[in-house]
Amino acid sequence: MAFLGHSMGAAIAFEVAHRMRERLGTAPVTLYVSGRRAPSKDRESRIHLLDDEGLVEVLRSQSGTDTRILGDKDVLKMILPPLRADYTAIETWRYDPAKPALDCPVVALTGVDDETVTTEEARAWGEHTTGPFALETFQGGHFYLADQFELVAETVLRTLPAR
Repeated sequence: MAFLGHSMGAAIAFEVAHRMRERLGTAPVTLYVSGRRAPSKDRESRIHLLDDEGLVEVLRSQSGTDTRILGDKDVLKMILPPLRADYTAIETWRYDPAKPALDCPVVALTGVDDETVTTEEARAWGEHTTGPFALETFQGGHFYLADQFELVAETVLRTLPAR
């Protein structure tokens, strides 16, 4: 089994991979971490503390949410509380540097125009494994996956170990 997590999902996949190693003595065949800086490259972020207008502006700037949703007050009333909870979870999560590095291959995926993670912050995922590491970059910003789906899929297939 391989894991692929994007943004907050990358941190979750990383933590699940650690728990698999600790509790089951195994790890994913490959961990794909996308659109997220390495845990050791934490940056202070306070998006979860913004008011609703500020949160909507962040969503608008990332170009990952349909603008019709961002203009619908009823929909926003439903989605902003769980979205704010997600931002709170990821912005307050802290990596434990005492954890040993993973031993599975790690492939970091990032958009070259992603303002939430620099190429160097993505490259730092290599510090979190004793296994092979690769960095793959794609055209686009934080949600490069939507426009580059075929290339991302090809990359995953190309980098999965033969079984």
